[in-house]
Amino acid sequence: MVSDAPRRFKLPRSVLVVIHTAALDVLLIERADKPGFWQSVTGSLDAEDELLAATARREVLEETGIADGLLSDWALQNIYEIYPVWRHRYAPGVTHNTEHVFGLALPARVPVQLSPREHTAYIWLPWREAADRCFSPSNAEAILRLPRFAEPVAAA
Repeated sequence: MVSDAPRRFKLPRSVLVVIHTAALDVLLIERADKPGFWQSVTGSLDAEDELLAATARREVLEETGIADGLLSDWALQNIYEIYPVWRHRYAPGVTHNTEHVFGLALPARVPVQLSPREHTAYIWLPWREAADRCFSPSNAEAILRLPRFAEPVAAA
């Protein structure tokens, strides 16, 4: 059966959320569709009027199961060319994305519940090692800025 519903394209606005502990350990997750591609939590806005912080919280919960933590907007934006392999997800002619960077501070490492459709593994690493493991240059750069943006968070 062929659907008459219009195809819903991803919006070219997204969030990158660097999840970290008070000790500056960083959570990385491995993409299910690209084994060996490690990253922080990322995701696109679901609607033009969705708030960036709401997108960040939603994506963290969907991808890791983490519902707590101190979310902070780092007021950083990355504009990058969308990898050709993923351009079919966007409207015709869309080639660039604007990514907004957030941090999510936790007192310590927590267990993670991955969305198996999106990610296959996770690892907590010291921030410099995490930056080295990322496939995305903008993700690595955000992690390298972590000591400047990290919010102190009290132990639970």
